[in-house]
Amino acid sequence: MYAILDIETTGGKYNEEGITEIAIHKFDGHEVVDKFISLVNPEKEIQPFVVNLTGINNKMLRTAPKFHEVAKRIVEITKDTVIVAHNAQFDYRILRTEFRRLGFDFERKTLCTVDLSKRLIPDAESHSLGKLVRSLGIPVSDRHRANGDALATLKLFKLLLTKDSDKSIIKEIVREESLGELSQRQLDIVASMPLEVGVYYMHNKDGEIIFLGKSNNIKKRVNRHFLKSGDLARQIQKETKKVTYEKTGNELIALLKENEELIENKPKYNIQRKKITFANKKHLVQINGYDILSDNVVIVDKGREIGERSAILIKKGEFSGLGFYNLNYQINNIHILESIITPMSSSRNAKKIIESYLREKKVLEIIELKNHQ
Repeated sequence: MYAILDIETTGGKYNEEGITEIAIHKFDGHEVVDKFISLVNPEKEIQPFVVNLTGINNKMLRTAPKFHEVAKRIVEITKDTVIVAHNAQFDYRILRTEFRRLGFDFERKTLCTVDLSKRLIPDAESHSLGKLVRSLGIPVSDRHRANGDALATLKLFKLLLTKDSDKSIIKEIVREESLGELSQRQLDIVASMPLEVGVYYMHNKDGEIIFLGKSNNIKKRVNRHFLKSGDLARQIQKETKKVTYEKTGNELIALLKENEELIENKPKYNIQRKKITFANKKHLVQINGYDILSDNVVIVDKGREIGERSAILIKKGEFSGLGFYNLNYQINNIHILESIITPMSSSRNAKKIIESYLREKKVLEIIELKNHQ
């Protein structure tokens, strides 16, 4: 569980700043389950440059609650979460300072989306929140206000979780959380799974992925794992301490992510996959006049939620990667598209997965890309 956080302050000397606004979105890795947004009376004047930047002035805050009046709510909504913020060191320091003034030691694990984006999107021109989300086509409003920036951070974090193909973020958190047996483990796990298409990951006590798979109904498939008999099934049941998942919106994305992540993670209980073979033909897939094995195209299909689409990039007939984008985002330019795509290896298996799927099933559309070189 994550607490996506953004704080606006009065400005001023180090450790003398006061909070003027706070926004927290409690995020379970898939959707927001709770949120808290409030102006805060800092009981001190706001620096003029901050007023110009945020639009928050002293008059607006006179009737706002003071920090001690919202402190309990902050503790409750962030309990058992990892705080996620853009430049988390700043927001966490400010929050801890305010709690320290109340005589309370506020401690939470933190994740910084600046650090994560530098690792997962190293080629971005800037890793500042505004410039980064704009370059990724993430819609943002109310910049430099707590809720606007928190929502932008949330959308960025969702993209980073998608780009984290070796699941290092989740593995690190699960490793910290898993201390011995989880109470009512299997029942709780199944209850938390969605009835949707995606990829699921079975973790041991150290957070390592011991088995991963794809399913059109994750809940049903995970439940089946726990009901199976046989030596291998029992070993997986015994070692599984937590199951995480990633919705993909459609089966083709799930198949490609499963293929890529089996190669990256090499879970010890996944049986070696058989090679996918077809008739020996040079060009197997022609759709809408495009030759999928030689053209520069993007395969578009349903996304994980309303207003979202998935994109699979084919460059000169080679599978290049996949990602998700907002419907108001223009993706027919290859250079723009590449900014939201998670690069993947153009393995023979991936090409065959795409060919086989397109022969048997329909996707929303296939778009020819412009400005390719």
